[in-house]
Amino acid sequence: MPEVLTVGWREWLALPELGIDKIKAKVDTGARTSALHTFYIEPFMKGAEHWVKFGVHPIQGDLETVVHCTAPIKDQRTVRDSGGHAEDRFVIDTLINLGGKTFTAELTLTNRENMRFRMLLGRTALRGRALVSPGKSYLCQKPQKCKH
Repeated sequence: MPEVLTVGWREWLALPELGIDKIKAKVDTGARTSALHTFYIEPFMKGAEHWVKFGVHPIQGDLETVVHCTAPIKDQRTVRDSGGHAEDRFVIDTLINLGGKTFTAELTLTNRENMRFRMLLGRTALRGRALVSPGKSYLCQKPQKCKH
């Protein structure tokens, strides 16, 4: 049986395939899928595949730091936010590094400019990998610089 992490309600993680060395995420067991803040999204074709280019401000309140990302589109889904509002979102698969463990998870891309966290880490990504201690924060070490 794989080792299970204990995580707090917020954690630092990395998205190495996207070039994001660290981003603060809210651990949200009420959200099925994880969500990443994007301030622009541009779908495009790469050969016969559908891809998406998007920009991320990985640090809350810092509009100067920008990471431009590209990824193959896995799906497009209608997602309801906590207020019940429906939004069509692109879905990608990417690696997440959390607490020294690396795993693949689905992320939906959406504008979270007015939200407190640039990323939500949903329950599907955590299933079988982590237990959540809701009264604690930052139980996992902050990621070191990722190697690309």
